[in-house]
Parts: sequence; C-alpha cells; structure tokens
Amino acid sequence: MSKFDEMITVVPRTILFNNEKNQFNGFLSNNGQKGSKIFETLSQYEVKRRGDMEEDPTYKQLISYCLLQNEEGQILVYDRLSGGGESRLHGQSSIGVGGHMNDIVGAASINEVLRINAQRELEEEIGLSEQKTQNLQYIGFINDDTNEVGEVHLGVLFKITVDSKDVEVKETDTLKIKWVEQGSIENYDDFETWSALILEALQ
Repeated sequence: MSKFDEMITVVPRTILFNNEKNQFNGFLSNNGQKGSKIFETLSQYEVKRRGDMEEDPTYKQLISYCLLQNEEGQILVYDRLSGGGESRLHGQSSIGVGGHMNDIVGAASINEVLRINAQRELEEEIGLSEQKTQNLQYIGFINDDTNEVGEVHLGVLFKITVDSKDVEVKETDTLKIKWVEQGSIENYDDFETWSALILEALQ
C-alpha cells in the first residue's frame, strides 16, 4: 500500500482552532486554557486518506511527536535520512519520534487513541516495547502554520524517560540517532521547524 493510501486521523481546522480563536504557532502546553480547549476537540477526529490531506489546509493531520530523555538527562536527536517517507524533511535533525495516527477501533477514549499510536511509533522506529513506554507523558501541542508541511499537521507532544540501551534504530535507512546534552544545542538551523520551536520553548 502506498503511504498516500494510509487512512489517518484528522480534525477540521475550524473545529480544532474554534474558527481561529485558539490558533497558535510554536509550542503550547497542555496546562493552559487554550491547550485544554484544543485537546477537547480531538475526539471529533475524522478518518481520511493521507494523500487527500497532504495539501488540504482545511484539515490538520494529527501527528504523535515524542521527546525521549535518558536517565542522564540527555535527549535523543536523530537525523532524517533520504529513505524516510516525508521528502520535505530529509536532511534535517529532529528531537521528536512519531508519525501519523490511525483510528483505533474499540478505543475507549481519545486518550487511548493518542497513546496507542504514540506507542506504536516508538516501537516501530526505535524498538521500545509497550511495556517500556508506560511512563509516556502528554505535555502539549506543536503547530507551525508558516510553511506548507506545518500548515497541514498538528503535533501531539509526549515526553518519556528511557534507558538508552533500550533504544535502537529499526529503520536504519530513515534515521540515525545520538544522545546529546540539551544545553549543548546552540544552533537550531539544522533542525526541522517543530524541533527548533520545542528546543526554544524548553530552554
């Protein structure tokens, strides 16, 4: 199956941002009122063909985006190689492991849909089993309407502390990973937009 035929979860922009009243750019914490209101809309997601959504800014595709930290306080940074699915992001570094979300038949809540999708991506991309992702923590959203990739995606942001030795790249043609001290990253130019925005917010 082509990646464009994948059925993914999306939310109409008008619902998500309440006719732009809750629109934002950058990182938005789950603690604030605006973050809470946006989260409440996620349960109204629809399932659409990915190829139809890639250039349709009237919908936001939900993307799980998980930051990994090890017990020494280092964060996981990876480089997107040319084998990856999103050609517009090749050659850029990232601090978020994740991807598009799919419908979860029988899920009891939107929380379960989000968690299962995030856990699946962690297992597929870096080999973390479900048992090792139980401390997954939802921390907010990331949005950037200033470019064509960001305009059609909304990042649902998670954070997790892991043991470095449990992390291994499964998709060696798409990712190359390293652990770095967060404070040592001074230049965000090589990072994809979402990662740069998060690094700025977390400094």
